[in-house]
Amino acid sequence: MTTDDTTAATVYAAEPAPRMDWAALAPDVFKAMLRLDAAAGRGLDAKLRELVKIRASQLNHCAFCLDMHTKDALAAGESVERIVQLSAWEESRHFYTEKELAALELTDAVTVLTDGFVPDEVYEKAAGHFEEAELAQLIAAISVINAWNRFGVATRRVPGHYRPGQYT
Repeated sequence: MTTDDTTAATVYAAEPAPRMDWAALAPDVFKAMLRLDAAAGRGLDAKLRELVKIRASQLNHCAFCLDMHTKDALAAGESVERIVQLSAWEESRHFYTEKELAALELTDAVTVLTDGFVPDEVYEKAAGHFEEAELAQLIAAISVINAWNRFGVATRRVPGHYRPGQYT
C-alpha cells in the first residue's frame, strides 16, 4: 500500500450472529442472574470484582463478557495497563497487590476445576487477605461470572455493543 491523500478503509471480519437471545427467551433466569450477580458483588471492591470477572472470562474464552467487564473496569477507574497484563498476571505480579493476586489465583482455581479441586494453599492464601464474609462474597462473584460465561459462550453473545451500566 502506498501513502497518499486517500485513506483505505479497514475491512474487518463479519460480525457473527448469536445463536439465540437467551435473555429474551428465559427472562426469569436472566433477571435472577442479574440479582445473583448484584448480591455476589456486595462488599467487594469494584475494581477487584471487575478484575476477577475479566480473568474468569479470559479463561472461559467469553468474548462478550471480556468486552463488558473491561469496559466496566475502565469505568470504575481501572488502568488499561493492569487490564492488559491480566492475562499474564503470574508474570506481571508487580502490577497487582497481594490481595488482588490471591483473588486472581483463587479465580483461576475455581474457574478451571478440571485441573483438580481448589488447592488448600490457594484457598488459605485468599483467606489470609480476605475476611471470611468477604471471601464468601469473592467465591460467589467468581462462581457467578463463570455462570455468565457459560451463557455467553453457549449462545455466542456478540461482543462490541455493551455500554457500562447497561444492565444495572
